[in-house]
Amino acid sequence: MGRAFEYRKASKMARWDKMAKTFSKIGKDIALAVKAGGPDPDANPALRRCIQNAKGANMPKDNVERAIKKASGADAENYEEITYEGYGQGGVAFFVECTTNNPTRTVANVRAVFNKFDGNLGKNGELAFIFDRKGIFSVDKASIKMEWDDFEMEMIDGGAQDIESDDEEVFITTAFEDFGTLSHKLHELNIEPKSAELERIPNTTKEVSEDQFKINMKMLDRFEEDDDVQNVYHNMEITEDLLSTI
Repeated sequence: MGRAFEYRKASKMARWDKMAKTFSKIGKDIALAVKAGGPDPDANPALRRCIQNAKGANMPKDNVERAIKKASGADAENYEEITYEGYGQGGVAFFVECTTNNPTRTVANVRAVFNKFDGNLGKNGELAFIFDRKGIFSVDKASIKMEWDDFEMEMIDGGAQDIESDDEEVFITTAFEDFGTLSHKLHELNIEPKSAELERIPNTTKEVSEDQFKINMKMLDRFEEDDDVQNVYHNMEITEDLLSTI
């Protein structure tokens, strides 16, 4: 199976209980999308993606409409995207994506988390080479109304690099530059993805000890508790044996 699928599956297993921030995260994504491209999803692909993700997360339609209206108003909060990079235990790389209306607060909080767990906040750009930017689409298997071989050919034609599945979902990975092409291909086939995300997938992983794993997972927990943090990526190798220790 592809690296993106295996990494995402392992991370999903490790973070299964961390879903409380989903609506807040989508709301901020909507605010950024509206600011960049306007409130009309038909003319704003980024906003369409946010709405798709909101549906996949079972976010009520009223909440979505309210978020779009709020982001379109004169009193809309001025969010910006900022990334931070650093190291955890065992030389594990952490890439932290934030959406904030107060960068001073955010960098102080991120630095405090690295310091608390004996990590190091690095310079922006120094760890970007460890992660590949990928488009990750999740599709409900039941929504595919064609032969599997035909579906695979359509996805490859749309720019898919990897196509993996379990009993319920299909995960499709694309290069960053092919994200829009594959989104359009799914739309042509009348297949609405459960989610469509731009993620950072490590091209190499770091093996760690059990103690290092536990500390890094605590650091990951602390990052995800911060309201300014949208996504956290790392290159720690996660095994079933390590998962059984938490």
